[in-house]
Amino acid sequence: MAWFLGLGIAGLVLLVLCLVFDGVLDGVLDGLGGGLDGFLSLPVIAGFVSALGFAGAITMGVTGTGAGVATGAGVVAGAVVAWLTGKFTRALMRDGVAPAPKGEDLTGTSGSVVTAIPGDGYGEVLLYLAGQPVKYAAKASGPVPRGAEVWVESVLSPTSVVVRPVER
Repeated sequence: MAWFLGLGIAGLVLLVLCLVFDGVLDGVLDGLGGGLDGFLSLPVIAGFVSALGFAGAITMGVTGTGAGVATGAGVVAGAVVAWLTGKFTRALMRDGVAPAPKGEDLTGTSGSVVTAIPGDGYGEVLLYLAGQPVKYAAKASGPVPRGAEVWVESVLSPTSVVVRPVER
């Protein structure tokens, strides 16, 4: 039973090492066709070894059978845990990140004038990009007073836009 408990603890230690040294141990199994996208990865192996050890120890302790039966039960439990771990890690790796917002995303959004826009120059507007308030230099075809609601017609540069007043 001590061997099985040792395997279970070794699997947990390997899993903790995978979590603590994230990225450092990723390429260890690449030569074997593994890696995070492959069938063999360190979390999958850690889950298999840990489940094999603990399931074998529980089987020996509860049923009083020999090492052969305990090993068989451990291998079955380890295979199930390894398969679930593989599916879980692939699902986490597949979870894509939303693209970063760009200035072009502002076209068609509304905002408010912070600094009045003269007819022949720039003022400032407060717009929301990805839910965050951002102040932009703004140009309009005519004067727009402070506090007026505006629509963004186009983006001139990363820091300036062309706006028009909202007509109600």
